[in-house]
Amino acid sequence: MASAVVLLSGGLDSATVLAMAVARGLRCHALSVDYGQRHRAELAAAAQVARALGAADHRVVGVDLGSFGGSALTDPTIDVPRGPSRGIPMTYVPARNTIFLSLALAQAEVTGSDSIFTGANAVDYSGYPDCRPEYMAAFQHLANLATRRAVEGQPIAIESPIIHMRKDEIVRQGYELGVDFALTVSCYEADPAGRACGACEACRLRREGFERAGIADPTRYRPG
Repeated sequence: MASAVVLLSGGLDSATVLAMAVARGLRCHALSVDYGQRHRAELAAAAQVARALGAADHRVVGVDLGSFGGSALTDPTIDVPRGPSRGIPMTYVPARNTIFLSLALAQAEVTGSDSIFTGANAVDYSGYPDCRPEYMAAFQHLANLATRRAVEGQPIAIESPIIHMRKDEIVRQGYELGVDFALTVSCYEADPAGRACGACEACRLRREGFERAGIADPTRYRPG
């Protein structure tokens, strides 16, 4: 059976991507990263999603991006924006996808996986530069210059199956594949129980996605 590494944050998008990879008949190695994010509840969500969708295994790797700061997701002195931002918002984490994909690349080599799946999206997203199709193409080129597998004739593909999908399309796709969205956490300020704030950009995009899809939103919100 062919295998793949699937980057799994614990949110709606990556859960759908894992379901898509499983539906292709791939043996999926789920990989999450504890990077010092303030919304740590997503890591517990990722573990539940990996079990529910039948991942072969689930690994959490620690990388302290909080030591650099520069993002509202890793620096507690920077507030999470409460509305749309001009330009790239403060929730952008410098080099995050490059680091995540590099970790997944290492795991792909060790596990003999032919592909890496990521939930990057360039439609309903916050404008992050490392979620664009041209970035994914560039990383795939790098991956196949830098790995023993590729040099020996076994290239590794970077799969971004939802990169051109709207959030409502992602919701419908996940729903059709049996994703239990109640297990997922998207909020940038989720509390330890995984309850969402309802006000951040991630919450807005998620809520609008369910509304446009015409599917009941199972998101749990904090009271008040």
